[in-house]
Amino acid sequence: MEAVDFARQVKAAVDIVAVVGEFVRLKRVGATQSYIGLCPFHNEKTPSFRVNGAHQFYKCFGCGQGGDVFKFIQELERLSFPEALRWLAERYGIPMPKRSEFADAETKLRAAIHRMHEQAQDFFVQQLRGGAGQAARAYLSRRGVSDDAAQQFGIGYAPAGGQALVRLLERGEYTAEQLEQGGLVLRRHDGSGLFDRFRNRLMFPIHGETGKVIAFAGRALGEDEPKYLNSSETPIYRKSYVLYNLHRAKEGIRRDGFAVLVEGYMDVIGVFTSGVTGVVATCGTALTAQQVQALKRHTGQIVVNFDPDAAGAAAAERSLEALLNPEAKAGSSVLEQLFAEGMRVRVLTLEGGLDPDEYCAKYGGEAYRSAVERAPTFFYWIADRARTRFDLGQEDGRAQWLEFLLSYLRLVPNDVQRAAVAEDLAHAFGIGRGLVLESFRKAVVSRRERTLEVKSEPVPYLERCLLQLLLSSEEARARFVPELRALPAVARLGSARIFEALFDLHEGGSPAGFAELEARLEEADRHRLAAILLADEHEEMPLLEQGEACLRALAAQSGRARADALRALIREAERTGNLEEALRLAQELDGLRGAGGGRGVQLTEIATPPSRTS
Repeated sequence: MEAVDFARQVKAAVDIVAVVGEFVRLKRVGATQSYIGLCPFHNEKTPSFRVNGAHQFYKCFGCGQGGDVFKFIQELERLSFPEALRWLAERYGIPMPKRSEFADAETKLRAAIHRMHEQAQDFFVQQLRGGAGQAARAYLSRRGVSDDAAQQFGIGYAPAGGQALVRLLERGEYTAEQLEQGGLVLRRHDGSGLFDRFRNRLMFPIHGETGKVIAFAGRALGEDEPKYLNSSETPIYRKSYVLYNLHRAKEGIRRDGFAVLVEGYMDVIGVFTSGVTGVVATCGTALTAQQVQALKRHTGQIVVNFDPDAAGAAAAERSLEALLNPEAKAGSSVLEQLFAEGMRVRVLTLEGGLDPDEYCAKYGGEAYRSAVERAPTFFYWIADRARTRFDLGQEDGRAQWLEFLLSYLRLVPNDVQRAAVAEDLAHAFGIGRGLVLESFRKAVVSRRERTLEVKSEPVPYLERCLLQLLLSSEEARARFVPELRALPAVARLGSARIFEALFDLHEGGSPAGFAELEARLEEADRHRLAAILLADEHEEMPLLEQGEACLRALAAQSGRARADALRALIREAERTGNLEEALRLAQELDGLRGAGGGRGVQLTEIATPPSRTS
């Protein structure tokens, strides 16, 4: 099978609404096949991201991103076209052709690294089950991780020798460059050979949001340092973009309405297996803006639950400062984004000095869920921590406490929310309500909505109707394109360039879907096309009948334009004394009138959108 034919087969088999719906919370728009949600490619508060099931494309009117299902997976997961094609084919059980005509050098490298990680995952799991994995199994048992949980999370073991994985991978058809760029092996300092990056470690596979293994984290079982060793960044892994377990957690996050952020891999496993499945962890970094973006696609609320020891509390504060502190260099804009978009952050500190997995093992998942639901807001949490630094019994201490909090509260964009937070904190900490409110009033900052406004003129209904019709089926194009091509009125339409490109696709025998048409258009016409196809309209008249009505309307427009031209030519012929020419033109005008093109034609059937039914 030709590569292009296979891509068409995959595209015909998948539904873009279902695919996008795995990553974005979509809401249907009325009775149409259009869906709306928050854009996964930029931060926004008001949804401007649309998916159209009828024409199988997406478009964001905030950042301008748009395309078909392949483009969506490419942009979301930073994949090449062949990789996106393979992912969709595997996801929908469509056998891949034995050879590919797509792959360039970069795609081949990424595909090789993906295969390495699949092999490494299988190898580590086998090692955990064998004799070499006895100590690792004993550690899991002590930590309360069952065999089922270890299997569910793909936990494995990297043997201590340092050559086992290298030997396995070298038996594959990988180049030396691919092996080194894959991040699973390292070259000796003297250049004499390769050795395993992970040795004598409990291995946790890290997945991308689509579910593929893209990296590993290894937990030392001996005295080796560091305690946790994470994969280096590779062509398939950028740690600032990845959250551990998000590919499993996203269903639970959407169901519960919040995501739980914990500190480590064992915490994720303990919390998840207790029944609170919307739990994730960062991969050795403080929470980044990119990771927040990934969570924002699924929820508007984050509950941070790091370990209760000093290191855990410090880690929580570091992540929250990166997330929320306007003075933090790494995350200086994230707080504004979160508050502007209505993102809510709560902080959970567990009683008894227990880690999240220890708490779940001792008290169970329902007790943990209850604790999560009672977790205080970020503002209460940060205010409570701040009072250990400042003496609230003294005027100076209260002033310092308020000044500390203002660096956070001043970025809340809504006056009502700001006043509510101020009143809650004043009541909770025994500070005069007037003092708090006055301080917060002085901290109001101006802000602007950071969305791209795409200005466009309204598209007349006749044009919308015709383009929706022509993109609906090959039958419709075969019926209407020849007649439309012959009508002069089409060239005067605001969407004339879109019609012209569509005519060329049809007459050239090429597919004429949204993606193929959009690829032939300039930016302004791409926006116009998306706006046409995403119009929230409920059509009561069958499409072909609409097409006939639109065709009659355009023919009438062309007739009126020709009649006006004939009248002008007749006047000119009479003025110059060319009576024979005037007579010929008058006969043509009479014939045009007889056909209905030279007088006013009633076009109420297509002049306005059809009425909606409630």
